[in-house]
Amino acid sequence: MNPEPSDTGPTKATSGPLRDYEAAVDWLDSHIDLERLLGSAEATPPTLDRMWTLMGVLGDPQDSVPAIHITGTNGKGSTARLAVALLGSCGLAAGSYTSPHIERVNDRITVANEPLDDESFTLAISEIAVFESMVTERCGERPNYFEVMAAAAYNWFASNAHVNVIEVGMGGRWDATNVVDAAVAVITNIGADHLEIIGPTLADVAAEKAGIISAGAIVVCGETAPELVEVVAATAAEASADVWRRGVDWDVVQRQTAVGGQLVSIRTPLGEHADHYVPLHGAHQAMNVATAISSVEAFFGRRIDDDVIAAALESVSLPARFEIVAQEPTVVIDGAHNPGGAAALRDTLAESLWVGSASSPGHPTGAPTSTDGAKVLVIGANRPHDPGAFCEALDLDPFDAVVATAAAWPRAMAPSEIAAAVEHSCAGRARPLQITGVAGVGEALQHARDRAGREGIVVVSGSLYVAAEARRLLKG
Repeated sequence: MNPEPSDTGPTKATSGPLRDYEAAVDWLDSHIDLERLLGSAEATPPTLDRMWTLMGVLGDPQDSVPAIHITGTNGKGSTARLAVALLGSCGLAAGSYTSPHIERVNDRITVANEPLDDESFTLAISEIAVFESMVTERCGERPNYFEVMAAAAYNWFASNAHVNVIEVGMGGRWDATNVVDAAVAVITNIGADHLEIIGPTLADVAAEKAGIISAGAIVVCGETAPELVEVVAATAAEASADVWRRGVDWDVVQRQTAVGGQLVSIRTPLGEHADHYVPLHGAHQAMNVATAISSVEAFFGRRIDDDVIAAALESVSLPARFEIVAQEPTVVIDGAHNPGGAAALRDTLAESLWVGSASSPGHPTGAPTSTDGAKVLVIGANRPHDPGAFCEALDLDPFDAVVATAAAWPRAMAPSEIAAAVEHSCAGRARPLQITGVAGVGEALQHARDRAGREGIVVVSGSLYVAAEARRLLKG
């Protein structure tokens, strides 16, 4: 597939009943938000009826431009952002829908990795508001928050993008984004997250994620466990879809740390790409780069030139993904929220921050020249996640102190509950670990920075909502 940009380029939508940005956000917030109710008795059974109805009254905008659809337990947001950058280097304006947002709700709908401005966001939401009553009448209930946002994204991209890069919210088969026949289906990995909803087994999770595979698509599968790959392959066979398997058809061939990032070499079914500098830390990000390049090559059906890849990667940034946001002490924010993400953070810290100096390979720009200060973890967690399992995967041995806190989020666990789970997870630790519960993220950050001292390191993780709140406070 090799779509050509139109001569005139993308255009803006121009109509809608909501008078301004504040009114659009208020109207959006009036909808049931399943992200806030995840795992609760108030959550409704999965259905795509409202979404299909909404797409129908909008004229099926999801079919207007080709798409790459991305699911997975970890890495799907990073992979989406990388794929958008690659598509942009190829001359295409790529629209992307991701969740949740880091700074503002506008972040969920982007073109070329730039969030819609307030005027455009108001128009995008307004165009859904025009038709909502028709959907409510036909389905007997309003669309929910996530459905409205997904519909607004598809509708906006139909006029303002050449290709869609769509991130699944959860699972795949019943996700509101799964109304698109994507040319490429990406499964980054399959882990034990949300088993209470899309489980109970990993095979069940694999089946749910494989539910995004459309007829005739190419499936870029980053999972390597044979029994889970078999589930994906079986679903792909039913859809007459080809599967590109990590470790067989594509993979990271080599990587080495470098100042401010790493050098990565990968191979895909369509060629090899050697020694690309990636301004991101960690083996997991190297894998996300390989996944994104494979996905975009699958989309075009050809090898991407190395100069195009270099241009895409040179300035890519991933907010709240091992992001250094302050110095003296160094503050690292990472949105990892499950054991798989914690393990990736653990390895990245060991590789890039715990050892070395500012002059050593792999040491991040802005990090201290020594680690004489204390190492402090600020951790939050949302139900139904297990902060104890997170900490076991993260490995608290390098840390001197832990500050448990809670974001302003309905599913946030109480700091005292998190602190108890942390204490239990490190029972038997030889070196004492100071564990403190602090109610607000701002207060927790201040406590952690005071404890770390100017030469120390503060790591904020465990919840993307805590990471986002900390990022807003520190970056203004």
